[in-house]
Amino acid sequence: MEFKDYYQTLGVEKSASQDEIKKAFRKLARKFHPDVSKEADAAAKMAQLNEANTVLSDPEKRAAYDAVSAQAAAQGARGGGEFRPPPGWDTGFEFSGGPSEGGGADFSDFFEQLFGQAARQRGGAGGFAHGGGHATRRGADHHAKIELDLLDAYQGGTRTLSLRAARPGPDGRMVSEERNLEVKIPKGVREGQLIRLSGQGAPGLGDAAAGDLFLEVTFRPDARWRSVERDVYQPLPLAPWEAALGASVEINTPSGTVEVTVPARSRAGRKLRLKGRGIPSATPGDLYLEIEIALPPADSDAARAAWTALGKAFPTFNPRTLSQSQQGA
Repeated sequence: MEFKDYYQTLGVEKSASQDEIKKAFRKLARKFHPDVSKEADAAAKMAQLNEANTVLSDPEKRAAYDAVSAQAAAQGARGGGEFRPPPGWDTGFEFSGGPSEGGGADFSDFFEQLFGQAARQRGGAGGFAHGGGHATRRGADHHAKIELDLLDAYQGGTRTLSLRAARPGPDGRMVSEERNLEVKIPKGVREGQLIRLSGQGAPGLGDAAAGDLFLEVTFRPDARWRSVERDVYQPLPLAPWEAALGASVEINTPSGTVEVTVPARSRAGRKLRLKGRGIPSATPGDLYLEIEIALPPADSDAARAAWTALGKAFPTFNPRTLSQSQQGA
């Protein structure tokens, strides 16, 4: 995906005020609008200007774009260079907006990846404020992505979460804002689930109620386990003799320590299912232990002798001639 330098597109500094961005866009739009421009690539240029203005004129999008730009710079990406935002790049940013953001417009893949697809996913939570043009109007809903540990899904509890946003200051330049929220995490929460905080969205007009804040849950990457819906997957390292002969092993799982019986002749990749030990709910998920074979290091004379003896015990064994069924679970 090609990284877009929206500041360069509009010819403004990163510290530009909202008024300076507006003026720059209007000036370039007068030059490149297809209805008046004689430039051969006017339509394409105008699409680029519209895209840049859509992001930089919106304080929420601009704050998120600035954050992802800093990550791009750390990766050495510049305007026109290859870049892919890391997973969860927008975690903690508070957005307003609805499901149609970006849809149907002539925006780049870069925009779609950052704001189009994500906004449409977020938009399913609540959408825009109701009403319009009246003395009272309910505040708009807001959306943000939050990152939790998988253990939070097993234990629930209360977490203090920080959300970032931005707004134009008195001089028109961007001012970052951060607010902390005490959020009750329901036991059994799943990745992708929305937690609704009533009245934490935008203020209403007049006596109307404030909008709601919808928090989309993601789980922090953890080498110990991962989830798919309510099922959880966890590596189970075994010594070669445990896998070959079978064993009873103790392992720490998200729900506590359990003793697992490993069948003899187990192979790498085989999954052992622990029913009901996935993410809790009325119908809990399952926990799948994925077998891995860990080899003792040959780092001493005794260890090398043991490996040599093992090799002599299996003179015809050739792992490169095993069938897939012999290599798999």
